[in-house]
Amino acid sequence: MLFRGLSDLIIRGIRGVISEAAFEFNIVNQLDDWDNVALVGDPPYDFLLKDIAGEVRIQVKMQRQKEHRPMMANEAYRYLPNIMYVVETQRTRAGQRNGESTRPYRFGEFDILAVSMQPSTKSWKDFMYTVERWLLPNPQNPNQLLKFQPVSATRNNTWTNDFQECVSWLRSGEIKRII
Repeated sequence: MLFRGLSDLIIRGIRGVISEAAFEFNIVNQLDDWDNVALVGDPPYDFLLKDIAGEVRIQVKMQRQKEHRPMMANEAYRYLPNIMYVVETQRTRAGQRNGESTRPYRFGEFDILAVSMQPSTKSWKDFMYTVERWLLPNPQNPNQLLKFQPVSATRNNTWTNDFQECVSWLRSGEIKRII
């Protein structure tokens, strides 16, 4: 095995870097009439794309694995669907600001969640997208995203494999939840 002896955290980090590179190469570089704006500082998103209508902030995450296989949503929380996969939506490193953990994402920190589906499809070109405001809130703190979010393997009314369709959903202003 290529990663023998490396910790799970290091492997996930490497795979995360690959997914961001794959997103840039396979998605961003193929978009017409969009600019990839250089990031300044350490924003809570991985890409800032701009078209004639405005900016879109994208957070790229990997579909979560468990024991070298795609993790199902109900393995994270029993109440989530057993037919969906899961993505972990929190930062790798913990910190504190004003007495609160900085690890969880808060609503409003990015616009679109792009999930690399490579663990289940075996292709680094495959992504699923949803609107950030449609993600599930943390029941203990509704301003934060739930740590694990269910991800559909196929297009439905809240997940799509088409970036432009997700941008259209975002700009529609529609309010809903992914389940």
